Amino acid sequence: MGFMGAKLFPSCESMCVCCPALRPSSRRPVKRYKKLLAEIFPKTPEGPPNERKIMKLCEYAAKNPLRIPKIAKFLEQRSRKELRAAHLNYVKIITEAYSKLLFICKEQMAYFAISLVNVLTDLLESKQEDIHILGCQTFARFIYSQVDNTYARNIESLAHKVCTLSRQQGVEHSLLRAASLQCLSAMIWFMKEHSYIFADFDEMVQSVLENYRMDGTAGGDDDRHASQHNWVDEIVRREGRAGLGGGNDVNFCSATTTRLRSARDSSALTREERESPEVWSHICVQKLAELAKESTTMRRILDPMFSYFDMKKQWAPRHGLALLVMSDMSYLEKSSGNEQLILTAVIRHLDHKNILHCPQTKSDIIQTATSLARQLRSRGVAPELAVTGDLCRHLRKTLEAMESASVQELSLNESLQNFLEGCLVEVVRGVKDVRPLYDMMAITLENLPSIPAVARATIGSSLILCHIISLTSVSSDAPMVFPEALLQQILRSMVHPDADTRVGAHHIFSAVIVRGPSHQRGDSEYLFATKKCQSRSPSVFASATALLEKLRREKECLGSDKPGHMMHDDGKERNTHEEDNKHVWARKSPAYFSKLVFSFVDRWATLASSAEETKIVLLTEDQTNQLLSAFWIQANQTDNTPFNYEAIGHSYSLTVLSSRLKNSSNSNNIQFFQLPLSLRSIALTPSAGLPPSCQRSIFSLATSMLAFAGKVCHIVELAELLRCFTSSNIDSYLRIGEDLQLYVRLQSDLGSYGSESDQDIARSVLSDCRKKVGINDHRVLDVIACALSNLTEMDKDALAKELTEMFTPEEVPLFGSNSVLDWANFHAQAFSDESLSFDEVCHLHQMILIAQILLGVGTCKSLQYCNVPSCTVRCHL
Repeated sequence: MGFMGAKLFPSCESMCVCCPALRPSSRRPVKRYKKLLAEIFPKTPEGPPNERKIMKLCEYAAKNPLRIPKIAKFLEQRSRKELRAAHLNYVKIITEAYSKLLFICKEQMAYFAISLVNVLTDLLESKQEDIHILGCQTFARFIYSQVDNTYARNIESLAHKVCTLSRQQGVEHSLLRAASLQCLSAMIWFMKEHSYIFADFDEMVQSVLENYRMDGTAGGDDDRHASQHNWVDEIVRREGRAGLGGGNDVNFCSATTTRLRSARDSSALTREERESPEVWSHICVQKLAELAKESTTMRRILDPMFSYFDMKKQWAPRHGLALLVMSDMSYLEKSSGNEQLILTAVIRHLDHKNILHCPQTKSDIIQTATSLARQLRSRGVAPELAVTGDLCRHLRKTLEAMESASVQELSLNESLQNFLEGCLVEVVRGVKDVRPLYDMMAITLENLPSIPAVARATIGSSLILCHIISLTSVSSDAPMVFPEALLQQILRSMVHPDADTRVGAHHIFSAVIVRGPSHQRGDSEYLFATKKCQSRSPSVFASATALLEKLRREKECLGSDKPGHMMHDDGKERNTHEEDNKHVWARKSPAYFSKLVFSFVDRWATLASSAEETKIVLLTEDQTNQLLSAFWIQANQTDNTPFNYEAIGHSYSLTVLSSRLKNSSNSNNIQFFQLPLSLRSIALTPSAGLPPSCQRSIFSLATSMLAFAGKVCHIVELAELLRCFTSSNIDSYLRIGEDLQLYVRLQSDLGSYGSESDQDIARSVLSDCRKKVGINDHRVLDVIACALSNLTEMDKDALAKELTEMFTPEEVPLFGSNSVLDWANFHAQAFSDESLSFDEVCHLHQMILIAQILLGVGTCKSLQYCNVPSCTVRCHL
């Protein structure tokens, strides 16, 4: 209108001097915000920004909030214009203006937030890397300025683009990756503060892991791990601690203890740190740890991490990323008390479908879990009980798979077994109260299946756990009374249909009742060694002998009238036993559990040698009666192998030792001798209904029991009377050692046990034994009765009469709510009568009959209906 007023309406211009529309535009006042917006830009694209004018613009906006939408619209339009023109300097000024608005006009953010989001979208979609960096930094400032989740959807919409930028490869893109990771750390902070999880959370976690160690070369990783190895070795040396394992693979677990990163303050970073993608990835992991406030959130965070480790093969402790990340996460979670959840999640990842059939990956995961368990133990954090249960379950699966694996698979599964054992050692060492572990084993054995392979694997995993508890809880507050629930299930397992499983149950009993380094067994426990491996450890009965000598000394201090020459003989016997313990037996037993236990003990010899002392758990009177009844039932089973008799003899000896240390009742002392005398009577009865080979083995078992019980009760003359049986080669498959324990002759052909030729030899041997026993049988009974009379203060004749009676097992269910009949019924359901041979049918009926005798439900009349030859024996008993 100024031009029109000057040319067309000159009179109007001179007359209407007050009309603003008729003035020239140069004479009208310009809006102040427009003037301020124009002043923030330099006159040339390369000129420096005017910080003072930017602050004036923001202060003006704070005082005039209604002008903010127009200011934001102008900045948004100018941003698009400068992006098209590729004027980076102008774009920086625009982003700086938005950053100042976020700081000064925080309460008026609603007026310009959407405009800023549009600008950020344009910046992130640009093709210039410098623009991307600028957009990520501005985006991070926008996120940190949020006070609620109003713009959560807008922020979430840009997460995928930021993740894409963070995965740019190459050193030349390190600044871009650092900026994008800075933005991701802001997003994680936003999710923590406002309890909001983005849809692209998995991609965000994987982007963080991509940069966690991207700057390190392979050589640098090797050097770093080598330095960590030397550091750990130096710490171990200075603390005087021995290593944990005997194999290289197991020892490596201790060498993979990584450095623990402390929490970083992102506002106190140096310039080099701000430009490092690795530093920002560590900050992201730190914020992820802060985000995991509960178990559900922890699982949500760990799942994408585990998927990334599976996909990228990052579980290997030496070169992988998993141990580094999990160690840092565990260390950062110490303030929240959720660090044990990380170990639990790592163990449970073994069941994931991605690695279900990959033993090597499972081995790597177990090594990582072992290091985490060691870190938790060093900080005094007890792992969850479920971790031990999951490890035992995987150990059972591994043992089961090894029975039918190929040569290559066998090697992988053996390695996996070793690592599982190592992880169990670290986890159990962190457990202060082992009683829940015994309860867990009782529940496992309660559901023991009848399938031999599965049952052996289940027993094997429980056996290894028992040994670990024994070796690691000697100095702890472990209960010194045998766990009742576990004993009930062990007794039930001792009458399992599978002979090897019954042996395993005895192994578990031995591992629980004796705690300490004595579980490294030599000749005194049924272990084997290959041609390359030999037992390097003393006998479990070395400790037992020491306890026995303690009893003798106590008896002597109480005024024993023991002759001097007998004490001299005792010292000579101790020296002989010590020399026998030094002797190394190379054993080649095919027994499943002997092999399993020896391999474990051989690998963890150093840990066992560090144990302080050996302790024997005490048995109650009822528990002792139940054990003796179980021994009677097992000894009379026709499918026993020499290893079964060896196991029964060993468990009997430990039962006697435990009861004598407790000063058990008179009835127990009598039963200790009544049981072997009754077994010897069964063995020498021609019409007992048992195979001659079994009778011969029972006779060797009974002789060993009598001799050992006499030694514990200080009946020296009994050992002399039985010397003709203990020192002779009556049984070509079993022998009685210097410690009066029963051992399998491993050099014999165990495959021919029970054959026709063996039966003929057994008949001849039993005939000779009947003649020898008949000569000194009365003297043996008199010596035992006399000694028990002094011990129990009972009448000698009454004791002699009671000893001549047949041993009677308890008539109450030994195995809790599930009676011993359950095994027979379960076995009968698993195998139909059509699939069983005649011998198997006889064995099945015999188990039912034994159970009926034990529970008192069988009668002579009912037994007559069965054609099994052993029925006459059971009726006679």
